[in-house]
Amino acid sequence: MLRQKKLSGTTTSYTRATTGNWELTKVPKISQILPKLETLARFVALSFSFFLCLSLISENQISQSDLQAVPLQSFLFSDLVFIRFKAMEESSRSYTNKTRVYDIKPLRTLKPVFPSGNQAPPPFVCSPPFGPFPPGFSPFHPFTSSQPHTHNNSNPSSVTPLRSFRSPNSDAEPPECSTPKRKIPKKRPDNVNFESHITTSERENGNRKLVTSVLTRYEALRRRFSQLEDAREAVTGTNKRADLKAGSTCMSRGVRTNTKKRLGIVPGVEIGDIFFFRFEMCLVGLHSPSMAGIDYLLLKGEAEEEESITIATSIVSSGYYDNEEGDPDVLVYTGQGGGNADKEKQTSDQKLERGNLALEKSLVRNSPVRVIRGLKEASPSVKIYLYDGLYEVKESWAEKGKLGHNTFKYKLVRAPGQPPAFATWIGIQKWKGGLTSGEGLILADLSSGVESIGVSLVNEFDDENGPGYFTYSTKVTYSESFKLTQPSIGCDCSSSCKPGNLNCRCVRRNGGDYPYCGNGVLVSRKGMVYECSSSCPCLVCKLKVTQMGVKVKLEVFKTVDRGWGLRSWDPIRAGSFICIYAGEAKEKEQTMENDDYAFDTTRVYTAFKWNYERGLADEVDSEDVSEEPEMPLPLVISGKDVGNVARFMNHSCSPNVFWQPVSYEDNGQLFLHVAFFAVSHIPPMTELTYDYGVTRPSEAHNDNTLHGMKKCFCGSEYCRGSFG
Repeated sequence: MLRQKKLSGTTTSYTRATTGNWELTKVPKISQILPKLETLARFVALSFSFFLCLSLISENQISQSDLQAVPLQSFLFSDLVFIRFKAMEESSRSYTNKTRVYDIKPLRTLKPVFPSGNQAPPPFVCSPPFGPFPPGFSPFHPFTSSQPHTHNNSNPSSVTPLRSFRSPNSDAEPPECSTPKRKIPKKRPDNVNFESHITTSERENGNRKLVTSVLTRYEALRRRFSQLEDAREAVTGTNKRADLKAGSTCMSRGVRTNTKKRLGIVPGVEIGDIFFFRFEMCLVGLHSPSMAGIDYLLLKGEAEEEESITIATSIVSSGYYDNEEGDPDVLVYTGQGGGNADKEKQTSDQKLERGNLALEKSLVRNSPVRVIRGLKEASPSVKIYLYDGLYEVKESWAEKGKLGHNTFKYKLVRAPGQPPAFATWIGIQKWKGGLTSGEGLILADLSSGVESIGVSLVNEFDDENGPGYFTYSTKVTYSESFKLTQPSIGCDCSSSCKPGNLNCRCVRRNGGDYPYCGNGVLVSRKGMVYECSSSCPCLVCKLKVTQMGVKVKLEVFKTVDRGWGLRSWDPIRAGSFICIYAGEAKEKEQTMENDDYAFDTTRVYTAFKWNYERGLADEVDSEDVSEEPEMPLPLVISGKDVGNVARFMNHSCSPNVFWQPVSYEDNGQLFLHVAFFAVSHIPPMTELTYDYGVTRPSEAHNDNTLHGMKKCFCGSEYCRGSFG
């Protein structure tokens, strides 16, 4: 054991030696050690300066006489001495004159000089450290001279920092590397030269048009990021969340609306709207948190002495915490907190704070709460969020959960007088399960088994038993005149055409970008989409989206004033393929004027923006892709006698479906096809419509206005009054 006692000037310690006897050892104070440490530090610094000077002398960058001419007292260790060399220019070439030596000055004697517009090549700059010699050390060469030093205050033409210096051969090519570097696309710095075109007032309070625009811009950007991630995954095996990246980009660039928190309805968001990502709800102000299930705001008291309280504005019932759902108009919601990192099981007691406290205050004040239902799709990785309208908190209580922890329960009841949303969803699930049959069902499958998913025929309006007779087909019948003269050349992919593979001919024909995301969603509208053909050796290919047939449950139904229409039982994501326009390809002169089932590519269609914004995606080195269809020849498809479900889609001046030219090879011949994709997210049981277009102005009124031959009954806010 160590025992110590203090003596004057020293600290006395008793230490036990290896012999087993105790010895007295005197340890000096720290104040006695510091001078020696300072001496050692000065010696190390001086040695570094000496070897640096020797290195400069050996390279003829300074001379011994130059250093000897400087008195020792002019050098301080805290000063940086700059040795400046002036570049010499010749008519044929420029070079650095290393034989000419300039004066040496401490840093404190120099004045800052800014480079002029017309300056010489950057000179070499060196900053060797110098300092006073510690006691007990004598100066050595090259510091032995004590001649006076004359200060020259003339300003140099330019001064370049050491980090900016380049060697004379800096323009030479870099050394070869064993691993080739991937070219990184140029990107624009954040928030530079990008205009969101959303005013401050619109950003705080939106409307339907603005909400639709924000969601369209976000989804377009997300598809682009997903396309890039798919190509990167094929090389690196990693894939980042494109939805989160697109959401954070839109947030930082101001592509959002309804930023002002509020109770009740959100301007521009309608009951029944669906969202495939939580960031979408955040951008339109429906539910601000991207993770938390309860959103709330702080209400200040009316009087100064009243305390502020938190009130719940919206909740997301995502299926976590074992939510109980029975009556479609009643929701028993489990409070937040007490869960693990995965939020699947409760691991501790919940507390009456934050969101839970806000719901309790909503119960007391009887304030409305927006409810978003999280619904699972067939794919386990896909979840859809359905806005179900306004609810009121009627009851709250605490109970033990399945794992024995305290949980808070809140019973919310839907406000009356709102259009159905979740109730419609529940009804569709019962139809799919065969528990009930929809009212007015005429045929369970109009296609008679031609489609892989049956097409139901329903009339809930009158007694008409169905449309006129036609032959159901999923193909387009062409005459020889419509066959393209240049058949495609198949690719050499063994398994499947993969994103980012520029060796694939199919990918190169699409401009080097895979036209679809991994889930079959179209990334961008373009003049023509080229799909993998039958001549390609790959058996299962994701580049055959339109050739795989209908993937959603469709229904032909009778409308009030527009004949038969088409809708889907399933939710449809923006960019998803719906169907092609099947029928008989004819010359325009052969099409009868009363053919209501003719699709004419020669008509004028209202232009609209659907693709991603390159400024928003920070792409500055690429050109904009035209969204206008590029048809190599006029094409008119008649579905009057032979056709598919596309013949039942009605016209709308504000459609939720658009058409895209698609080309692929069939039996050695290359044909054109018209494919339909979703403009935006389409909720179940929503009628599917597209723009029929109008006759070209030169054929109608000799002016620039769009005039159709038939009256429009679409009822859209932006209806132009006619079509066809």
